[in-house]
Amino acid sequence: MQRQDFRFFHPLRVRWVEVDMQKIVFNGHYLMYFDTAIGDYWRSLVLPYEQTMHDLGGDLYVVKSSLEYKASAVYDDLLHIGLRCARIGNSSMTFTACAFRGNQMLVSGELVYVYADPSTQTSKPVPPALREALLGFEQGEAMVKLQLGSWGALKSVAGALRTEVFVEEQGVSQELEWDDQDPLCLHAVLRNRMGLAVATGRLLPAVDGVAKIGRMAVKRQLRGLRLGDQVLNGLVDAARKRGDRELVLHAQCTAENFYKRQGFSRRGEVFVEADMDHVEMFQIL
Repeated sequence: MQRQDFRFFHPLRVRWVEVDMQKIVFNGHYLMYFDTAIGDYWRSLVLPYEQTMHDLGGDLYVVKSSLEYKASAVYDDLLHIGLRCARIGNSSMTFTACAFRGNQMLVSGELVYVYADPSTQTSKPVPPALREALLGFEQGEAMVKLQLGSWGALKSVAGALRTEVFVEEQGVSQELEWDDQDPLCLHAVLRNRMGLAVATGRLLPAVDGVAKIGRMAVKRQLRGLRLGDQVLNGLVDAARKRGDRELVLHAQCTAENFYKRQGFSRRGEVFVEADMDHVEMFQIL
């Protein structure tokens, strides 16, 4: 196995607690490394694991794991765990995993899962949607699709995600979250391969050429995948095409750097909105 055999890698650094008396990584920890990489693999598919399995009505159970050792990692090594779905059968799927230090392959492994009914743990066929997502990812296909539309068309999916992020996670009141602007806005929703909304935002009508972007939300389990970038870029493009000259937004202070990377600049001092610190940011189109 070589690095070019994989399109997915999970980076990790060897910790002191993982080294044994021989001053090398204890052999069993490589299974933990590979299992950690599996979690990141699902995120790269833009599939929040627990919700995806619940929606599909099944779950994955390991039935076989094997390791082959070529060389040893030591404390403070930076490893890259390569992972790929090598085969999907009727009810099983096989993943090949390798731990690389640079271009050197240290340990290879194979993980075999069976898709099964959680209540009985009896096998059942891998759902077509899951099969297509796995095969599509390995073939380099896009895992998400951006949809722009009216509130009437996107309310059910955008509203559910905003409730999850703003109301349930961040504690924003229902009265503050829902206003009379939604029906006037252009809404953006990013969906994964199974149709689940994973990110959303809205663009308000322009006033004297100045429009506001708001209600930017990304599903908590999938943050860090640049999903918000795609929503924001879609809204910025839409504003530019309709002739807006400036965009403004109220960014939570924790998200200020995200908007800076997207070309927005800070304006003014910190203010409180929905009991959270915000700053105004703008971009000239």
